[in-house]
Parts: sequence; C-alpha cells; structure tokens
Amino acid sequence: MTPFTSMRREQGFSLMELLVATGVLLLISSIFTSGMMQTVKHQQTIWNRTEMHSGVRSATELLQQEIGQAGRIALPTSTITLQTAVTVPSGTVPCVEVYGGGWSGGVTATVTVSSVAALWAGTNTGMKLTTLDGDSSETIVVQSIASASSEITACFSRSHAANVTMMPLGGFPEGIIGPSPSYTTPWSTTTGTYTNGSDANRLKLFGDINGDGNMVFVEYFCDNGDVGAAPTHNLYRNLMAYNAGAKPAVTASQILLSNVYPNPADNGTPRPCFKYQWVTINGLQYVLDVAITLTVRTQEVDRVTRQYQTETKALLNVSPRNVYNTWMMAGLGEGSRLQSTPPTVTALLP
Repeated sequence: MTPFTSMRREQGFSLMELLVATGVLLLISSIFTSGMMQTVKHQQTIWNRTEMHSGVRSATELLQQEIGQAGRIALPTSTITLQTAVTVPSGTVPCVEVYGGGWSGGVTATVTVSSVAALWAGTNTGMKLTTLDGDSSETIVVQSIASASSEITACFSRSHAANVTMMPLGGFPEGIIGPSPSYTTPWSTTTGTYTNGSDANRLKLFGDINGDGNMVFVEYFCDNGDVGAAPTHNLYRNLMAYNAGAKPAVTASQILLSNVYPNPADNGTPRPCFKYQWVTINGLQYVLDVAITLTVRTQEVDRVTRQYQTETKALLNVSPRNVYNTWMMAGLGEGSRLQSTPPTVTALLP
C-alpha cells in the first residue's frame, strides 16, 4: 500500500459529499414529518367524526326505545289483590255512566285492596283494573281512593271472592302527548288537541318506559336554535315520576346530546326535530308515528378543511307499539281497557 493511498483513506468524506448526504437526510426527514403531520390531522378528523357519530347514535337509540315503550301501563307490584269479597245481586241495574266501555249496571262498592300505590281515581277517568277470576272477570274504573285504609270505590257488575288478583291491562292512547292546537305544519291536514302538548322541538311521553313497573313522564327538548333566543344547542331529556307534581327545571345534567343545530330546510323551512302522525278517535289523539331528525356538529374544527363537520340523522317512522295497540283496540270497539291519561301527567305538561 502506497503512502498516497493511505492518506486518502484517512481523509473521510469531502465537503460536497457531506452536503449531499445532509440534503438527502433533510429531504427524507421533511417527507416523513409531513406524512406524520397529515396522519395526525386525519386521525383528528376521524376522532371528531367518531365522537359525533357516537353521540347522535346513542341519543337516537334511546329516543327509539322510549318512544316504543310510551303508553305502557304498569304497577310497581305488577298486580294487586282484592281483599274484600264483592256480591252483586242478580237483576241489579244501578251504576249507569258508560264511557268508552266504562261502568254500566252493578253495585258501587268500596273495597280494600293490597296496595293503592300508583293508582289514580276519577269518576270515569280513573285507572281501569281487570279482575283475573275466569268467567267472573271484568274491568272496573277506580272512582275514588282512600289511601290511609287502602280502599278504592268502583262499580262492580259481577260478584268476586276475596283475594282475587287485579291488574291494569290495555294501555294509554295518549302515551305520546299529542301536538298542541297551535301545532300546524305543511304536512298535516289536522291540528292537535292538547294544550301544552308536543311540538316541533318538544316531545312529551309517559308510561312504564323502563319496563320496571314505575311509570314516568319524559320530556325531550331540542334546543337547536329554531326557537327562542340564545339557544344552548343541546338536546335535553327531562325524566320524572308520572305523579311528580311539578316538573323540574332543565339543567346541564339533563343534556343528552350537545352541539345540536338547525336541520336542513324543507321548502325553505328547517325540518323540525320531532314530527308526528296521528289520528283522533272520540276526542283521543293517537300519535302512531314520530319522525326524529337531529343535526349535530363536531366539537372541534377539522384540521384538514378548517371547518366544523356536520351530520344529519333521521328516523322517519318510530312507532309507539303500546299506543298502536290501543288504536287497534279502539278500531275493534274494545274501549274498556283504554286507560285515561292521569291528571298528574296533564299537570306536568306546561
């Protein structure tokens, strides 16, 4: 090996070689960093949309479930027992008033029952209880209640032995509180009948919503900017017992979905959050379908488009099956098990 060759090996890279290598390294690093930044931005976009999808999906699933359960009647104890025997002499006629299959001839009697919890009374609007004693079975209307002694007064048309089981059957025709008279829309040829009823931004329903024997009243309020000043852009779910007495004020703890905004327009008018299809029979308003439309916006601005992302989700035909069943009963002329809306529910509407 010559001294010249040895010296060249010890010299290392030339300045030009070092500059070229550094430039290539910087170029590769720049491409890699740019790719990573784009990946992060796309991940943020995906996360934004995922959060938005998850929120609106959960809200609409709950709405669909509770609308389906609306109008279901139940007692905390499932059944109650008639602890006093009732004797109706043959040929008895008194008791009169017949309304929707209510009471006719028989004996008005005050009897002791195992529990009066969750019962309500009214001359012909009280809870209807059916005795489960075979051929002697009948449906009675609770006309009055003595809570201290667990007694109810009703018109009995048939004799019953002590310890007969009773339970409420049928359902509430107005499990979905119908639209108010002021509720007028391009797609409806009739108007509502309920004062302070449901409307485009408020859905009101009641019944044994959770299937646990406890009847509740639920009011959904879609504050998306269509009504009122300074909207919160939230969908609220206000839940209370059907006989709560007073409706609690809407609070942040009742927010079911946030970032709710006006829906796309139909013929120049924003599509409502809630839209109803109903029929009226003998003054009762049967809401048979509810259409739900919610438009939501992402929490953050999209890093790629520099704009908020939005999504509109619509459920066009959500049917309250219990209300539908009562409508079928009414069509068949079977009104004895159509339960009247409790006055405590009416008191919660305003």
